[in-house]
Amino acid sequence: MNRCCVCATHVAESVYPEYGVPDTILRGIMMGSLDFRKKARLKRKKRIRKALSGTDERPRLTVFRSARHIYAQIINDISGQTLVSASSMEKVVKARDGFDSKVEAAGHIGKLIGERAMGKGINKVVFDRNGYQYHGRVKAVSDGAREAGLKF
Repeated sequence: MNRCCVCATHVAESVYPEYGVPDTILRGIMMGSLDFRKKARLKRKKRIRKALSGTDERPRLTVFRSARHIYAQIINDISGQTLVSASSMEKVVKARDGFDSKVEAAGHIGKLIGERAMGKGINKVVFDRNGYQYHGRVKAVSDGAREAGLKF
């Protein structure tokens, strides 16, 4: 085994010379930092959710943020039902002319979910940032929902 270094790619090549470098090993090498960030967010989410739950009077407004899209739901945790939802994947949002930024799209999603909630008679919610920083797109969703008339 003649290697130039001890990096994981070259070690994998020396272990599996006939197959080259397996995809699973490369994915583990490349995605290590992202996996750590996701685990840290889930840890924060778990800590937050201990103290936060949606009721009939004040359901929970939760936000999920992916790299490209944003999703918001209003959930009653007692009955386990999603009362209202909105996302940037919906035809209504996609039909609108393009947004200048993802933050602007998130603000629109906040307004949309606020309007839908007010239409169903929901005017008070508990905001669940889902382990994300209250900044950028997450803040834009909450600001949009406040503009639509939801009370936090």
